[in-house]
Parts: sequence; C-alpha cells; structure tokens
Amino acid sequence: MRIVTARRISQGFFLLLFGWLAVVSTVGDQLWQLRGWPVGWLLALDPLAALGTLLATGTVFGLLVWGLGVLALTFLLGRFFCGFICPLGTCQQIAGWLFRLRTGQDRRVADNRPSRVQGLKYALLAFLLVAAAGGSLQTGLLDPLPLLTRGLDLAVLPMANGGSGLLFPEARQVSGAWLLGGMLLAVLGLTALRPRFFCRTLCPAGALLGLATRFVPWRIGKSRAGSCGTCHLCEEYCEGGCAPSGEFTVAECVLCGNCLDRCPTGRIGFAGRPSVAGERALPDLSRRGAVVAVAAGALAVPLWRVGGLAGTGRNPSLIRPPGALDEDHFLARCLRCGLCMRVCPSGVIQPALLSAGIQGVWTPALDFRLGRAGCQINCIACGQVCPTAALRPLTLDERRGTGAFEDKGPIRLGTAFLDRTRCLPWAMNRPCIVCQEVCPVSPKAIYTRVVFEPVRGGRFLPVSVEGATVRLGTPLTAGRNLAGGDYFLRPADDARAEPRRITAAADTELALEKALPPGDPGQDLEVVVRLQQPHIDPARCIGCGMCQHECPVSGLRAVRVTNENESRSGPGRMLA
Repeated sequence: MRIVTARRISQGFFLLLFGWLAVVSTVGDQLWQLRGWPVGWLLALDPLAALGTLLATGTVFGLLVWGLGVLALTFLLGRFFCGFICPLGTCQQIAGWLFRLRTGQDRRVADNRPSRVQGLKYALLAFLLVAAAGGSLQTGLLDPLPLLTRGLDLAVLPMANGGSGLLFPEARQVSGAWLLGGMLLAVLGLTALRPRFFCRTLCPAGALLGLATRFVPWRIGKSRAGSCGTCHLCEEYCEGGCAPSGEFTVAECVLCGNCLDRCPTGRIGFAGRPSVAGERALPDLSRRGAVVAVAAGALAVPLWRVGGLAGTGRNPSLIRPPGALDEDHFLARCLRCGLCMRVCPSGVIQPALLSAGIQGVWTPALDFRLGRAGCQINCIACGQVCPTAALRPLTLDERRGTGAFEDKGPIRLGTAFLDRTRCLPWAMNRPCIVCQEVCPVSPKAIYTRVVFEPVRGGRFLPVSVEGATVRLGTPLTAGRNLAGGDYFLRPADDARAEPRRITAAADTELALEKALPPGDPGQDLEVVVRLQQPHIDPARCIGCGMCQHECPVSGLRAVRVTNENESRSGPGRMLA
C-alpha cells in the first residue's frame, strides 16, 4: 500500500472518530449518546497536554499517559501524529486543497517554501511551557485538539442542531460561541495564505513534536546525490514546508508522504541516514524572540497572581462545576477542552471569557442564565469526562452528601443570596414562591414566612355584608385577579383580625371563603395580599442555581448565586 493511501485512511478514520465522539458526548442512555464511549481518548493522545500537565502539577492523570507515549514514538518515527492522527491538521489539509484546486504549480511551490515565520510556534511553545512550569496551564489556548473540540462542540454542533433537537433536547446557547466558531473558521481560512498555516506557524503541539524529531533515526530526505531537475513536484505538494528537494528541515516534516509518492526519479526516500542534500534541525528562530518568550512565560504567572484573581479578588460570580479543584490547582490542570461543557445536560457549564481573568479564559464556569436549568444535583457527568481531573470524578453519594459522605455533606458550589429590592414578594407585594418550589435539597434551603400586606387601592366602605358576600359601591381598582387564591379581605387597620380568602370577584361583589366576623357597620374593609416572603438558609444551600435560573424577574435576577461558601474554598468560608 502506498504511504499516501495509508495516511489518508488514517486521517479519515481519526477525523470520523473525532466527529462521532463529539456527537455522542450528550448525556443520555441511547447507544449514540454518552454510554461508555471514551469521549476524552483523542484528547489523551495529545502530547502537549500531557507534558503541560506534568510541568504544572508534577503528575500525569490517567489517560494522559497516552500522550507521553505519542511523544516517545515521535523520537523514533517523526511527526506521525501531525500527519496521520491530528483531526485539525486533516481539516486544514482539506481546506488547503480546496483553496488550491485551480492554482498553478508556481504558486503552490511558492506557498510551500520554508519561511522564517515557521519559527514563531517554537517561541509560543517556550512561553506556554514556562508558564505551565509556574503552575498555570495555558497550552489549551492554542493546542489543536482542544481548539477543534471547543469550536466543534460549542459552536458548530449547537448551530447545526438549531431547534431540530437532533443532538440536544432543545436549542442550546453558548457564551462566546461566535468567537469560538470564528477562531475555528480563521484557522481553516488562513490555509488560503499557506497550506496548514496554523500547523506551520502557530501550533505549539507541532513545535513540541518538531523538537522531538531532532535525533530521529528514520527520516524523509534525498537518498541519492545529483540534480533533481526542475519538476518541483515534491515541493508542490509538501504539507510541512520543509524543502524536501534541498536543505531539508527535519522538524517541519509532518510525514504526509507526498514527496515520496510524487518524486518521478525515486531520489527521495525514507531512510536511516541524513538527506544527501543537507539538513537543518529547526527553522530559522530568532534568539531574541526565544529569550523574550521564555521571559514572558516566567513573568506571566507571578503577574497573574499579583492580580489576585485566584484569591480574595476573584469574581464572586465565578462558579466552577462540581468537583473542581481549588482555583490554583484547577488552573494548573484545565485544558479548556470543553468536554465538560458539551456533556452538561442542562447546558449550565459555559466557557468563561474575562470573568475568570486572562488566566482563566475558556475555562468552564456556571452560567445559570444561559443554561436550561441549574446544576442538577443528581448529575456527575462533567467530572467523569474531564481528561486531567481538574474536575474530580465524583460519585453520586459524594455529590449529594449521602452514604459514606453524610458527615461531610453535599458538594457546595456556592450560596444563593436574595436581593429584596428586586424580589416580587419583598419589593412589589406580588405573590411568588418559585425559588422555594424549585429548591432541590431536603429540607429546602429556601423557606418562606407568611405576611399580609394591604393592596394599593383596595380599601373601601362596603354597601352591604351578607354572610360571605360583600357588595361594593364602586368597582375596586386593584388591577389584579383577586380570586387567584392569594387575596384576602379584613377590617381596615386591624392587623390582628383574621383575613378571609376571596374566592370570587365580580365588578362590585366579592365572595369570601368564610364570613367576616361581626364588626362596626361603618368600618372600612381592605384587600390584603398573602405574601410568602422567601428566606435562605446558607447552611443548607448548595449553590445549584435552580432558584436563580427559575426566578421570574427578568434581567438581573432577584436571587443570585455567588461562590461564597463553596466546598473547594477551604479556610475562610462563610460557614465553617
């Protein structure tokens, strides 16, 4: 089998596998849903994720050992991951081929000549690895697999799903989806300038694998001396821009095999010796640029820490998913891959923009407005798919604080606080108990106290009172459905009198559940509303956000969750 054919079969397989795992990453019990599929396995093959996590934490979690295995094989085979596996590389290769369908040979050869800009990715790699060594894992910002996962799972698939319900029960909203999708489109669109533009100039994973090929025993190159002529077929279709007919740049070869397949003289081969036309290990890289990249990475982490965004200055509305490590360790592990966001059944896990500071861009955070509900207390999906344990894999007992975890109590995401200036029963004398009804914990963290408040425009002198029927001289102007069950009648200015529920209301007649007690015939009556004013017990609140999501007050909700008292906050919590 030709090497090009084998490469295309491999690329097609891994691209289809990547797409399939993206589709099945939806919570459910169907075969095509999240039912034992290893949805994080391809991310586990990412060598940059494995190395970055190792530098940031000193450990490699679970499946990421696969990534170190890929890195080890690269020392022997070269950048096979880029040419045979990487789905983003395959997408770029397809896009570049489409852009050049009608392009002449001279233009294609020019596009594939080595360029100094290809050294930029090595500077980016130095910055990211130094930052990771300082405890801040930022590799996921430009790592190809997390980048493609974010763009596909959080922008393309929700957009394609629309309101059809094919992949989601209903249309899904994603914070910053336009930016995530735009980045993916930009990566593919830049292939119009040069084939695999992202791979050649910006991909830190490609730079890492390129460094690993420094002493690779087997490589592509010219196996026989002599002039090649003027066909330039090898350079016309070179995906790496590594000049296979001249001074060969080993680190840039992605093993596409096009030069081997198209060389009419057979002078280019795959052998265990250097190219007879000469080699260089890396593309031109400015020493000054490398020094600046290392210095920037070394300074970035302490500058972020001075900013205090991970400590007392952290945004109180920044709420992490259940099982999240403390903020420092969380940022040292999170790849920004988006898997937790994709599997969340309520869509409440969203990519953070600047709410987590520059250090936390694209990391997962809970947004109770965009989700279809709050964070469901019986759901532990996000921690089960996290490839680095930035979100610990929880059991249902640990999440709910039952069984062996009864003494510790449930996992707390934060605490809900009531804004009485916006709450309907507190500020507007309108009946509402939605937050108390949807509170999922037992006993409920939200409880109510009943008060009766006079209704504006509801005071009148009755024409007659006959048992449970009260006749009015003029219609009331309360502007409310008095027969809704929350409105009562009582003697005016007598808060001690027992109110009588209004069961029916006509223009000038009210029917009561019970007759009014005997009173002064000339005494005014007043309509009062029964209000169940909510209160929050912080000792029971787990910060699930159900109350905030369902609060009927549009705009700024009357009940809002902050990260106060979260389980991962440690000492200094509101409640010990």
